[in-house]
Amino acid sequence: MRFFRHQPDDTSAERQKSALPRWSLGAALCSLAIAGVGAAMTAEYSDDNESGIDVPGKSVQADSQPGSDDSGSDTGTSTSNFAIEIRKPPGPPRVGTGLKNVDGTEVTVACSTCHTTRVPNHHNKTVKELDEFHGGMAFSHGTVSCLSCHNERDYDTLRLADGSRVEFPDVMKLCAQCHGPQMKAYEHGAHGGMNGYWDLTRGPQTKNNCIDCHDPHAPQFPKMRPTFKPKDRFLEQPRTRH
Repeated sequence: MRFFRHQPDDTSAERQKSALPRWSLGAALCSLAIAGVGAAMTAEYSDDNESGIDVPGKSVQADSQPGSDDSGSDTGTSTSNFAIEIRKPPGPPRVGTGLKNVDGTEVTVACSTCHTTRVPNHHNKTVKELDEFHGGMAFSHGTVSCLSCHNERDYDTLRLADGSRVEFPDVMKLCAQCHGPQMKAYEHGAHGGMNGYWDLTRGPQTKNNCIDCHDPHAPQFPKMRPTFKPKDRFLEQPRTRH
């Protein structure tokens, strides 16, 4: 018996040689395509973070807003905070005269209209001691007198204990010098009332001014006696049917 060795066909050998480069080229193109998709996904994720879009499992910082404060943390990253707006009263108050203009509006005058022609009297500490003006005003503010807060050199402004000038819209500076605990609680949001966001990285706050709630001449709220206890459904006696 004679065994014959299979002789490879020259044509198939050439096909195998030519197929090898084609396979290598296809693999290279596939690798480049996968790398391109990965780069595109990375760029899209980066763009989402920069635009403030929430990405699941990732923390995104809020964009800086006009009037916001940027402060760096210990880790070197910056935190964008929205502004805290505190309501301010208008400028110097106007005193009504009881007279009417031609159009029916009330005639008002500034405090300096009268007080620039009158010598300040430091002995006036109660309403009963006022002989001409402000006699019907409610005044109950500890042991302070009128000139403890009003600037005798310019009655259209206020004054601190050291004599510093304070404009009427900045009246909270005057209140804070004596009411420190209340001011500290106000800064933490436990006093004064607030609308908006506790977390300033999510939105702004709007807070009341001291005189939005308190009369500066009689700031203490009246005491009230509770007339009924709060309703608690867990303490009520169960009803029985007859």
